[in-house]
This record gives sequence, C-alpha cells and structure tokens, in this order.
Amino acid sequence: MTLPLLAAGLAVSVPATAQSGLDGRVNKLEREMRAVQRKVFPGGALAQVEPQITAPQTPLEAPGSPAGSPIANLEARVAALESQQMTLTGQVEQAQYKLRQAEEAFNAYKRATDARLTALEGGGAGTAPASAVEGEIPPPAPSRGPGNGGGTLQLPGSGGAATPPATAAADVSATGVEKPAPSGDPAEDAYVYGYRLWAAKQYGAAEKQLKTVVDKYPKHRRASWAQNLIGRAYLDDGKPSLASIAFYDNYKKMPDGERAPDSLFYLADALVQLKKPKDACEVYSELTDVYADRISASMKADVQRGRAAAKCS
Repeated sequence: MTLPLLAAGLAVSVPATAQSGLDGRVNKLEREMRAVQRKVFPGGALAQVEPQITAPQTPLEAPGSPAGSPIANLEARVAALESQQMTLTGQVEQAQYKLRQAEEAFNAYKRATDARLTALEGGGAGTAPASAVEGEIPPPAPSRGPGNGGGTLQLPGSGGAATPPATAAADVSATGVEKPAPSGDPAEDAYVYGYRLWAAKQYGAAEKQLKTVVDKYPKHRRASWAQNLIGRAYLDDGKPSLASIAFYDNYKKMPDGERAPDSLFYLADALVQLKKPKDACEVYSELTDVYADRISASMKADVQRGRAAAKCS
C-alpha cells in the first residue's frame, strides 16, 4: 500500500513543479514584450503586434568554410574601394589646384611683360628720334587704294611686299646682352631677346634677332611686335627709308596684329622725316579709318599732334 501511494504523490508533484517553472518564464516574456510595446507604441496599444517575419534559422557552417558571409566580404571590398577613390579624388583635386596656380602665375607674368614692353617701347607714342642719312634713297610715296581705307594702303609700283635689304649685324652671341631664361615659348624668348638688344641700342643685332621671330613664327602674336620693332630699330638707327618699308610690311602682312596700328603711326613719322608730309597725312587718315576702335586715347592725341606738325588739312 505504501509504494503505490508514494508513486502517485510523485506523479502529481512533478507536473506541478514543471508548470510553475513554465509559468514564470511566460510571465517574464510577457513583461518584456509589454516593455517593448511601450517603447514602440508610446500612446498605448491594447492589441499586441504579431510578427510577420520570423527570424531565419542560422545554418551551421561546415568546417573550413569562410569566416564571413559573401555579403560581408563584398561590403569590406566596396569600403576599401571607396577609401581608395576618396584618396585619388583628393590627389586629383590637389593637382588641378596646382595647375591653376601655375596657369595664373604664367598669365600674370605674360601680362606684366606685355605691359612693361609696351611702356618701354613708348606705348604707341611717336617719340622715336631719328634723322635722314645723306645719300639714302627714299621709298615710293604710299597712296590710298580703292575703298578709301580698310587696309588698302599700297606702295605704287611695289608689285608686292618690299623686303629691307640684309643689314650687317653684330654676332648675337657676342653682344653681351643677357638672353632671357627659357619660358617654354621659344617665340616669346626670341622676341624678348631682340627687344633687349634694341633697348641696348645694338640695332643691327636687334634687327637680325627680330627677323628670326617673324620668319620662324609668322603665326605667333609676337610676330607683329617683332616686325614693328624692326622698323623702330631702323628708325632709331637713322634709316627712315628702311623703317618705312618695315612698318608698311607689318600693316600689309599682319593687319590684325597687335602692333599694326603702331606701325602705321610710325610709318607716318618716318615719312615726315623723309620730307613727305602729304603722304604722312594720308597714313594718319588710314590709321584713324581702319583702327578707330583699337587705338588708345594717347595715340589719338599723338595723331592729332602729328597731323598738326605735318600741316594736314
């Protein structure tokens, strides 16, 4: 009798103990869920939200498989590529910034050089002193071509562009005038050296040097400057006849050049020195007709003074 009763008591006590343990776990989960609901639904919610998506079962990885998933590895590689791209982008931006700085510095140097050379050359003012040389044969008088302007000034009977005869020049390498440091633009360097020779009053060497600029770089902007300065060198060397030919060539061959208006102005000056005031007046008229919108106020004033000195009507 005792053994059956003991077995029945054990059978009743075990389910009760298991039930009480399960109830405690369920109560704990319900309390935690209510706490989560209070966070998710601050205004309160009576109905509990049933999950629509259940967490997938985590598969067991076989021994020897990769430590990370393929997506994690791909994200790591993408992150590394983005980091490299940011580094390269920064380097490219720095290189572009340095390039802009170099271009701005070169443009500033170019503008300063042009301004300095223009000021030293007289800025288009007729200030070049020269006197006719005895025995020098003056060129034919220029006349207005058909159309009364527009770059039609011609030398009668010339039959084409006149070329000054070769002039004996000093050895450029032995002039003692310092050559400019290479700037990467050989036409610019050649012109600057020719200008320095002219400023040093080595007119023969300057003519030779400047002629190389015109011959080798006829499309360069300095070609017009060089041809004009060749005429200035002849004029300063007391050769107004050769100067007039050089100035006329610059106007005829490069009418759109930067120094074409200056060449017309100095052509009139050379003709005045050659005792041809009437022809000089025609050149002044050509200058104001063709380059009215390009000549500066100071040149216009110089033209008025030149016309008055030549007694132009």
